[in-house]
Amino acid sequence: MKEEDGIRSGLPFKKGVRLINRDVAAFAFFLLLSFFLWYLNYLGKESETGISYPVRFVNLPKDKVIADKIPSDLSLALKGPGYSILKLKVSGNKSPLVIDISKTSYRRTPGNKSQSYYLLTATLVKSLGIQLRSGCEITSVKPDTLFFSFDKLISKSGNIESHEGNVQGK
Repeated sequence: MKEEDGIRSGLPFKKGVRLINRDVAAFAFFLLLSFFLWYLNYLGKESETGISYPVRFVNLPKDKVIADKIPSDLSLALKGPGYSILKLKVSGNKSPLVIDISKTSYRRTPGNKSQSYYLLTATLVKSLGIQLRSGCEITSVKPDTLFFSFDKLISKSGNIESHEGNVQGK
């Protein structure tokens, strides 16, 4: 159909726009579908990643308190199936991992007369892995060494006091 000025009516132009919109929608759908399938395939394979996880220290020696500020979380390097790692990262319920001081092999810092100690976090890997209850393996923990010291529990008229400092990690 030609109009008076020799230009066709807009009808075929609108069909072309619809065709382009339909092609873009189909392309976007299959692009998202391929990304989803690729991601599922990736999650099925073994991968490595790091995650920060909260920790809590329990069972201190009798009549002792930790004088230094203990870190509230440790960085764990994990290796395992992508599904398990994703589950750990996404889960909002991160109950702290418990480190039982009475069951660890902390050692006195050499050359220091005060009650300064250190703990190698590599010795905690098995215990922390059991607590995670996932299909992942902990390959390393950072910091690799925790430094802390104990003070005697001081009581003034029924109140318990302790001294605070810093924990150094390497």
